Amino acid sequence: MRETNLAGVDLNLLPALEALIRRRNVTLAGRDVGLSQPAMSRALARLRALLGDPILVKAPGGLAPTARADALSAQLTAALDRLGGVLRPPAFAPEALDRTFRIAATDVHALLLGPPLLAAMRRLAPRAGLSFVPVNADLREQIQAGALDLAFALTTTPLPPGVHSEPLAEDRLALVARFGAYPPEKRWTLAEYSAASHATVAIFGDRLSEIDAELAEAGLVRRIVFTSPHFLATLAAVAASDCVSVLSATLARRFASALGLTLYEPPLRQTTLTATTVVAATRAHDPGLVWLRARLREAAHKAYRE
Repeated sequence: MRETNLAGVDLNLLPALEALIRRRNVTLAGRDVGLSQPAMSRALARLRALLGDPILVKAPGGLAPTARADALSAQLTAALDRLGGVLRPPAFAPEALDRTFRIAATDVHALLLGPPLLAAMRRLAPRAGLSFVPVNADLREQIQAGALDLAFALTTTPLPPGVHSEPLAEDRLALVARFGAYPPEKRWTLAEYSAASHATVAIFGDRLSEIDAELAEAGLVRRIVFTSPHFLATLAAVAASDCVSVLSATLARRFASALGLTLYEPPLRQTTLTATTVVAATRAHDPGLVWLRARLREAAHKAYRE
């Protein structure tokens, strides 16, 4: 018996073979599989060479399948069904999702997006969980190694090869000060901003930023008197002092009333922030992560427009 090398077989011939046996007509079989009559005739010739059998022969009223073709018919239908099952993505059911998603985030995203995301998960995927972890310097390595499912970043964040990013929401920077410390209608100049005392957020412990680079271009240096890795702690520090800070306007608006804060337009060139989600490219199509990112987009749509 002749052995067939499957590595050398064009699997596109199998649907053509099934259609030929079922239709017993080259033209109609071609229509079923999206091939022209000449292309289907060429496929039939290749199938005859592959199987060593004519497959269809002339008979009264048209073409008739050979005994070999008749024997193949049932097997071929079952094989195509099984092959379709292999290639078809598995059905995704969020209610059966049993995993804890690990997300690297600052307190901005944990505060703004964590609660609505958890609410959606408890409603739609009650067996799944969320674990927000701090943003560390080895974030890229953790994502690529699969230790993290997802992380938040900005469009300005440099990303390594093998990482997939997706825009999530638009935010803006706000200059924040304690209510009453400055006139509410004040329009800040860069020099006035530089001369104030500053409370800042330093995620990785570094105190310099793009803001300092812009000030340096103008020959200015700001005096930083408070630094925290947490945005909310920085807002609280501003509320208890004469310091100012520049950070997420969405977060500042959320806590302005409770902390007694006034928001101003910062005198900076770049005041737009585009938040993104970041996953390993190898896992970007993981059904669970696709579902999670969709829920995050819903949460962000609400949180960043309140």
